[in-house]
Amino acid sequence: MAVNPQLFANGMPIPFLNELFVLTRHGVEFEVDKIPGVGKTRTRGTIYLSNIRMVFVAKMPVDFIAFDMPLLFVSDEKFKQPVFHCNNISGLVDPVVPDNENRALYSTHTFKILFKDGGCGTFVPLFFNLIASVRRAQQQSGAEPRVDPLQAAQTPVDEMIRHAYVDPNDPTKIFLQQPTPESQLRRRSYQSQPA
Repeated sequence: MAVNPQLFANGMPIPFLNELFVLTRHGVEFEVDKIPGVGKTRTRGTIYLSNIRMVFVAKMPVDFIAFDMPLLFVSDEKFKQPVFHCNNISGLVDPVVPDNENRALYSTHTFKILFKDGGCGTFVPLFFNLIASVRRAQQQSGAEPRVDPLQAAQTPVDEMIRHAYVDPNDPTKIFLQQPTPESQLRRRSYQSQPA
């Protein structure tokens, strides 16, 4: 996880090399804990889902602008359909620890995505398929768990989108072409680059 990842002026996350955005979903409420200097917070905004990560971008930033969750670092994810509340996905996300830092200094965050506006029949299957695909790709590569979140770039996104079920009640937008063609700017790592 990373608080306030780099964004384009329109609010879309700046992609990594080989990152493909799969979908965007407006009108969600996002809850996360253990934000440095803030603690637990809840706000509304947009979720971007790619083959590498999920990024929440706040509509009206208060405590943070955006929150980045590498799919390789997400665990214990659950989809819930409560009778008297909105559908939601909850789980845990481990932090992206800088190379020269001790992992013990960083704690795991709990998150919850609440689908307040419309259904979630498009978002939920694609989210769980991407998580499963990322984990399968990591196991096949034989890499240590959670070494580099960018290893997820080999997931078969094109195949998933070709077979995606679209729920007419779900306002999720699936990217058939990659957005923001006006920029060739691509990030290479989660670590900040020296100026």
